[in-house]
Amino acid sequence: MTEQERTDEINALINEMTLEEKVSLMLHESMAVDRLGIPEYNWWNEGLHGIGRAGHATVFPQTIGLAATFDVSLAEKEYTAISDEARAKYNDAIKAGNRSQYKGLTFWTPNINIFRDPRWGRGQETFGEDPVLTSKMGVAAVKGLQGDDPQNLKTAACAKHFAVHSGPENTRHTANVKPSKKDFWETYMPAFKALVDNNVESVMGAYQRLYDEPCNGSKYLLVDILRNKWGFKGHVVSDCWAVKDFHENHKVTKTPAESAALAINNTCDLNCGCTYHAAIDAVRQGLLSEEKVNESLFRLLMTRFKLGMFDAPEKSKWGNLGIKDIDSPEHRALARKVAQDSIVLLKNDNNLLPLNDEAKKIMIIGPTATNVNALLGNYYGLNSRLVTILEGIIGKVETRPKINIDYHPGVGMYADSKQRGWTLGMCESADVVIACFGLDCMMEGEEGDSVETTKGDRDFIELPEHQLDYLRGIRERGTPVVLVLTAGCPVAFPRDIADAIICAWYPGEEGGNAVADIIFGEAVPSGHLPVTFPASTNDLPAFDDYNMKNRTYRYIEKEPLFPFGFGLSYTSFEFSDLKASVNGDKICVKANVTNKGKIDAQEVVQLYISKENRNADDPISSLKAFDKLLIKAGDTKEVSFDLCKSDFESFDNEGNASVVPGNYIISLGDSSPTELSAKLGASKPASTSISL
Repeated sequence: MTEQERTDEINALINEMTLEEKVSLMLHESMAVDRLGIPEYNWWNEGLHGIGRAGHATVFPQTIGLAATFDVSLAEKEYTAISDEARAKYNDAIKAGNRSQYKGLTFWTPNINIFRDPRWGRGQETFGEDPVLTSKMGVAAVKGLQGDDPQNLKTAACAKHFAVHSGPENTRHTANVKPSKKDFWETYMPAFKALVDNNVESVMGAYQRLYDEPCNGSKYLLVDILRNKWGFKGHVVSDCWAVKDFHENHKVTKTPAESAALAINNTCDLNCGCTYHAAIDAVRQGLLSEEKVNESLFRLLMTRFKLGMFDAPEKSKWGNLGIKDIDSPEHRALARKVAQDSIVLLKNDNNLLPLNDEAKKIMIIGPTATNVNALLGNYYGLNSRLVTILEGIIGKVETRPKINIDYHPGVGMYADSKQRGWTLGMCESADVVIACFGLDCMMEGEEGDSVETTKGDRDFIELPEHQLDYLRGIRERGTPVVLVLTAGCPVAFPRDIADAIICAWYPGEEGGNAVADIIFGEAVPSGHLPVTFPASTNDLPAFDDYNMKNRTYRYIEKEPLFPFGFGLSYTSFEFSDLKASVNGDKICVKANVTNKGKIDAQEVVQLYISKENRNADDPISSLKAFDKLLIKAGDTKEVSFDLCKSDFESFDNEGNASVVPGNYIISLGDSSPTELSAKLGASKPASTSISL
């Protein structure tokens, strides 16, 4: 079917409908219009790091862990696997007559908000704090989910939450957010622009107001920017029950009819919730024209046509996918690979890792060692083979008879738990302690997820005090300690709390195996931090301040615990021979990267720029390009990046972009270019300057 034929068919369907039928198709639980051959459909489906809330699925590491891989091609492979499983579930569900929630093809992912504050419980869903990393990983997610044919979608992706959303969760229904226009355009908007440019099918609005307008009814966001400035043709969906916030919480309207009219008039096409029932009254009251309803309905039906929803599933190019393709051996292997590459080695004093058979007695201790919740994060799927950290380590040493393993949780996850002090003696008698501590999905998440903190956010970023006390007790016994930290966010703790520290995030179904692979050297750590780890909660600005001053590596004023982009390896790398040439609008950067060690390993090459004489509100440095390379021991590879002058643009406080004439420093290394990175063991970056 040609695009014109599809357009004609959709318009013909709309012309046959009553107003009530049209409106019924604009809610996430869309009713069937049997007389026109339109089946019921539930638009609400989750695919954040695997098919979520739909039972059996491959559970990949939480998104923040995927971001730590800094591997765009790996991200696309993961989301391709997710879309395979989506089609498989959809095909089987339709054959069974099941059109319920979480069995569809429209996925409300990826979350491309900027992780601006480590207290935000949903930061784990994002690709971190940097606009460029978020843009590139977000585009990879869209490509993997939607496929390579924009007129025949495999599934539909959704860029959310538009815009400037990143907590606090407890005020998201009432907040009026007003960042500077510089921060708005320079930090919060680039990822959304990148996904729109790459044909993302849907955009979801945020709960709060932005510059006084509720995001799901904002003329500035949805009409002026998204539709007119960027030319977005897909559909916009409200966050769930966000439209009723217009009259119940934001108080910008007085009735559900006024709220529905405000949203639809500003091209919010689909209501997750129930307020659009009132669109019928809005039309009758003259608040909303039926033409506007038709425009929104057209965009929604176009998405459904692109997905082939009016054809039998077996007629699509993905019609052969079924239950055999869900959590297949290939997908499990991919989940393990992503988990391995996501793990960040933060410390490795005296090369304690990887462990070998000389560590004859290993004590595994801590509440996350057997905690399935520490594998999952939020918006997760399930399967019958979730490998905990303890199980992964036991599986690794079961064929090593020289090694003895013992285990005890020692202390519980949550603040009301009691220590088992006598277990410290078990640690003292070991050759090495693998201490498994941190957070799980009951301690951070979306509004209502957490059992310990406010609405899913954390009040403090420090490791829970009772866990830290127990770790201090282990440390005092003198046995070498490997800390395995699980979390979806930055966590603050003393750097000397362990000899080796690995950040495992929420590593998914194969998380235990991946952690064991790293600990015993069957995989080499290659993850790098997609977020800054601040040293203390006291170093953070007010949580509800959305300006970027003293936030993220780009504007931070106090030395962090660990810097953005940081991550150690079991080998070392050297960056040399950096050259940058300017040719018109293009800037070509080349350098050599050498693996100086005896182990083949992957390295994340990161390119940053900074102004030589920057203003106080300019970024300290900004990531502009990166690549992940496998470099064999002793080998040298040349890396090359092509930049444009637009990569050097900055915004003023009115939101105007320009390249400010002057000298710019280009740095190439394996961490953000700070003195702390070098102190902690990052490779010395290569740098040069150019004049623009």
